[in-house]
Amino acid sequence: MKYILVTGGVISGIGKGIIASSIGTILKSCGLRVTAIKIDPYINIDAGTFSPYEHGEVFVLNDGGEVDLDLGNYERFLDINLYKDNNITTGKIYQHVINKERHGDYLGKTVQVVPHITDAVQEWVMNQAKVPVDDDKREPQICVIELGGTIGDIEGMPFVEAFRQFQFKAKRENFCNIHVSLVPQPNATGEQKTKPTQNSVRALRGLGLSPDLIVCRSAKPIEMAVKEKISMFCHVEPEQVIFIHDVSSTYRVPILLEEQGIIKYFKQRLNLPIDDQPSDLLMKWKKMACRYERLLKVCSIALVGKYTKLSDCYASVFKALEHSALAINYKLDLMYIDSTELERSMEAENSVKYHQAWHKLCKADGILVPGGFGIRGTEGKLQAISWARTKKKPFLGVCLGMQLAVVEFARNCLSWEDANSTEFDPDTKNPVVIDMPEHNPGDMGGTMRLGKRRTVFKTENSVLRKLYGDEMFVEERHRHRYEVNPELTHCFEEKGLKFVGHDTEGNRMEIIELENHPYFVGVQFHPEFSSRPMKPSPPYLGLLLAATGTLNAYLQRGCKLS
Repeated sequence: MKYILVTGGVISGIGKGIIASSIGTILKSCGLRVTAIKIDPYINIDAGTFSPYEHGEVFVLNDGGEVDLDLGNYERFLDINLYKDNNITTGKIYQHVINKERHGDYLGKTVQVVPHITDAVQEWVMNQAKVPVDDDKREPQICVIELGGTIGDIEGMPFVEAFRQFQFKAKRENFCNIHVSLVPQPNATGEQKTKPTQNSVRALRGLGLSPDLIVCRSAKPIEMAVKEKISMFCHVEPEQVIFIHDVSSTYRVPILLEEQGIIKYFKQRLNLPIDDQPSDLLMKWKKMACRYERLLKVCSIALVGKYTKLSDCYASVFKALEHSALAINYKLDLMYIDSTELERSMEAENSVKYHQAWHKLCKADGILVPGGFGIRGTEGKLQAISWARTKKKPFLGVCLGMQLAVVEFARNCLSWEDANSTEFDPDTKNPVVIDMPEHNPGDMGGTMRLGKRRTVFKTENSVLRKLYGDEMFVEERHRHRYEVNPELTHCFEEKGLKFVGHDTEGNRMEIIELENHPYFVGVQFHPEFSSRPMKPSPPYLGLLLAATGTLNAYLQRGCKLS
């Protein structure tokens, strides 16, 4: 097993996840089996109870793990399926060690950060690195490990110490450290500054780790003189300094790394049994990156949500839309609309924001209402759904988006004026969305219906079934506490809102489709989590096809892209 540790310096959010994913993609393109581990030094057990404004979206895995969004990057880039134990947190490690102490495994010894916590980290990494993540179920050969945060963070110290020890346990030819740093360019001088990188590398060396590669992030391409300066002051060869400037799409990052000789370096440094040239996989990435940059036709989608101030809150949704747009040769114009700004109360409070939000919604080619929790902004989402239904605008509702589509239909088509979800109004007389029996309102973490579940189509006359290749069932990832009330579904079906998919027992409503509408679809699951750059998610692809007016032609061709 070869281990590649990716650390970061100067600032967090520098792009370690994309760098780690891109390195994995390059090595996979050389014919190696690659897995990935993300270490988050926070004390939370997992990401499940975070607000999206804390660390971005919560990504859900097949096994129900609620994890950091970087695991979504790994899955999309490497086309693998990871597990909840591929995301290590301080909380998980300490819980594991404390449980062992309570069990008496340490035989009366004083339990300390060194060696007990650091040993637990190393043991976890070695065990999880062996777990197969590809469809062929073979043991990986390379494990890319991303250490979250920046070098010098107090909460990350035990992990840095663990890897300082681990580099000797694994042996030099099996362990390599990549340090991702920032090269800022102040507007006042326009000069690219190397001092932050020098200080960051010095801090890393002071903790016992020496970088084998220094990946420098910058807004613009870095000059050769800067590369030589970093090489001299950071005690590495010029070939070990890699530049990654801001690019138009993340698809370009693996290509930038490959162009700077990273394959040859890894072959020598880790003694890898590979050729110097990548295989067809990286050539496909090159073609995809070039195609993305040449797109001329534009499709605009309005994303109506409540976490619109930070794009990472809907990272997987954005990627799923981007994958689908790329598949049909369109450039995606994603317009984020804060759902509270569509509400009547906003017109009185701030009429400019209100009219701007509605202007965006009205000019969009399609409307998407993603998942979420809590009552804030729900009336605005209902307004957007009503607009999509009555104006026959292509619409996709995901999780809460589907539930609110049912609420909107009940209020405006069934005349149940107080129809609501028990999440928002526990005393409603028409509870069209209810909490699930197994939902435990006591504990919040890990108590939802999580992970990959099967959805069975109950009719052949379904747009989504055709988009999925006319399969009898699909398996997608879920994350929800509430569901459509199964006792009321017949009322909706009589008026044209069809529940075309349900769970294996036939009790849980999974997919809705509205008759006599170009594309009005709601799904209880989260199809964005399984979307891949070369395998777009069918519900999102359907939305883009409908928004560009090409859905019927696509279905007539037998769901083949022209």
